Amino acid sequence: MDFWSAAQAIILGIVEGLTEFLPISSTGHQIIVADLIDFGGERAMAFNIIIQLGAILAVVWEFRRKIVDIVVGLPTQPSARRFTLNLLIAFMPAVVLGVIFADLIHHYLFNPITVAAALVIGGVIMLWAEQRAHRVEVEHVDDMNWSHALKIGFVQCLAMIPGTSRSGSTIIGGLLFGLSRKAATEFSFFLAMPTMVGAAVYSGYKYRDLFQPADLPVFALGFVVSFIFAMIAVRALLKFIAHHSYAVFAWYRIVFGLLILATWAFGWVDWSTAIA
Repeated sequence: MDFWSAAQAIILGIVEGLTEFLPISSTGHQIIVADLIDFGGERAMAFNIIIQLGAILAVVWEFRRKIVDIVVGLPTQPSARRFTLNLLIAFMPAVVLGVIFADLIHHYLFNPITVAAALVIGGVIMLWAEQRAHRVEVEHVDDMNWSHALKIGFVQCLAMIPGTSRSGSTIIGGLLFGLSRKAATEFSFFLAMPTMVGAAVYSGYKYRDLFQPADLPVFALGFVVSFIFAMIAVRALLKFIAHHSYAVFAWYRIVFGLLILATWAFGWVDWSTAIA
């Protein structure tokens, strides 16, 4: 592993860890940063699968106590069974639509310009959702019913468009559908577990020939860095949303997206992947 390969792994691991669970689109940031540091091709596709697993492991670790409580309580506690059923219901739309449309979306939409446009549009929607009057029906994540879960599951599918943000879609969707900010955020974290693991397993099997033993040190470094920074991001977000809205993330998306569009429009940056 040479110095530049290690630096690329660290940079992309940091980007994945910090952005995966914030409503600013980890995939979008990965596409843009990877384009800037010239980390692309089949190797990058395999690398992204690994660092996403690092990020999801951080959430599993952070919520390990609740996960254990749910697993232990499944045989006897109705609340544990209801929560598990809600996760399965919310997870299914992404499974079905992901299998059908994933390849088409990856081929046509995985480029910096699509990402920038989605960042701006998503930021505007987030501002609108935060400014409207909130009518909280579900204060705690355990109080959700199947209809809340199904609606959030369909909203999560919007995140198949790079730059939209899986966490942003589910959190803002949760707010619109009557969840408190805390409940929407926590359910987004829990829904990420089956969604991201399922996507990683599917992609890992589909692109299994891309994994080469020589890449193991670079992939391992990216995995560890992603885990560490995802842990930092998750804890920081949980503290942040206790006293603040998501407006700051919306403005970040809008400014960042417009900056990318400006560099493209004026020819300041050659976004080589902008033409799919």
